[in-house]
Amino acid sequence: MAFLIKTMVGNPLKGMMGGGEEKSEEETPKDPAAAAGMTREEYEEYQKQLVEEKMERDADFLHKKAERATLRVCLRDKYRLPKSEQDENMLQMAGDDVDVPEELLKMVDEDATEEEEKDSIMGQIQNLQNMDMDQIKEKASATLTEMKSKAEEKCSVM
Repeated sequence: MAFLIKTMVGNPLKGMMGGGEEKSEEETPKDPAAAAGMTREEYEEYQKQLVEEKMERDADFLHKKAERATLRVCLRDKYRLPKSEQDENMLQMAGDDVDVPEELLKMVDEDATEEEEKDSIMGQIQNLQNMDMDQIKEKASATLTEMKSKAEEKCSVM
């Protein structure tokens, strides 16, 4: 209980008095290399490595984004969807060296072959074989009776 009261009341009072701030300024060295425990040259080399690694990560990230944009453009062309300015801008920024990854191309090709099989006459016949004939008959008779009832409502002769 005393600890709780001390932390709640003690910390704000230290901030008001300003005693805690002076100690932290004196303890921290002004040179960042000394703070990291390195010499000035080692620290500069370390900073250069960090910058180079960041640039590589950013370049890889942009390349991946461009690959995804290329794939989206291909899919939009395939399914005749409207084009996206954002994807086109990404492709222009990346240049001409962007290709769709092989794994994604394989997935798209597999989907295309499956769709072609479904769209063919043989695919339609196979779908008919898989359907339940009783269910088809029931749907057809329900549709016919529904059409008759609607026709009788609208037509006074029937």
